Amino acid sequence: MSNGQSNGQWYPPEWPDRIRALAAGELVPATPRRAATVLLLKDGAEGPAVHMLRRRASMAFAGGAYAYPGGGVDPRDEQPVRWAGPSREEWAARLGLAEPAQAQAVVCAAVRETYEEAGVLLAGETPDSVVGDTTGDAWEADRAALVARELSFADFLDRRGLVLRSDLLGAWARWITPEFEPRRYDTWFFVAALPAGQRTRNASTEADRTVWIRPAEAAAGYDRGELTMMPPTISTLRGLEGFGTAGEALAAAGRQDLAPVLAQARLDGDELVLSWPGHDEFTKHIPAGGAA
Repeated sequence: MSNGQSNGQWYPPEWPDRIRALAAGELVPATPRRAATVLLLKDGAEGPAVHMLRRRASMAFAGGAYAYPGGGVDPRDEQPVRWAGPSREEWAARLGLAEPAQAQAVVCAAVRETYEEAGVLLAGETPDSVVGDTTGDAWEADRAALVARELSFADFLDRRGLVLRSDLLGAWARWITPEFEPRRYDTWFFVAALPAGQRTRNASTEADRTVWIRPAEAAAGYDRGELTMMPPTISTLRGLEGFGTAGEALAAAGRQDLAPVLAQARLDGDELVLSWPGHDEFTKHIPAGGAA
């Protein structure tokens, strides 16, 4: 998608009209739906690589853009679930949520979506073990049932005698879809290391390609305009560039700022200014008379 920029920032052509409608009071912002996404890391000789998928060009939202495994919270993610790691109360405090059940749902969604879209499962038979292999027909049948919402994640774990390893996740960032978008998400980004013995695969119907790529390499591709990404994706990638191992990134997760990032739009003379507070590189100036 052409966006008038030399980099790969994804930019929908309908945004200027929607921003004007919001400013004029003609657009009621949709309530954001809670979501989670995971930056899955794997150590390599030149530092950690991150697992990314490319959204199919036919997708209505961000087609062709690179992203991470993730998706919306399933209401059943609040069901009692076999749990290991920090308590739900601790997660609620870290994620900025009022209810422990809400925090569990976000963490559960992160683990579930990583399994659904990448075939990687952050769970084990005991609180200090991790499943070593999730391949095979029986695993695939369960994964398909989860995707189809025929099976809740809690029931899936019960059936297999597994506990969710919340301690394998580190909360990294929180971004909220702009108010002028029709489909909005309040998304928590997590980091996690690929468990020993497991391997990723493209299990997502929304992706046509998956890659393991070093954050610096992916960011350079974005800067050259070769890889299309939304602001939260490239921002989190840049935040990972300084770490030598996946373990270092996980250890740093507790120091990351989880204040939600929400785009702002304003009219400034004869142009619209779109900005993400604290992230100046994404600021866009759009002629007020029409789309960029």
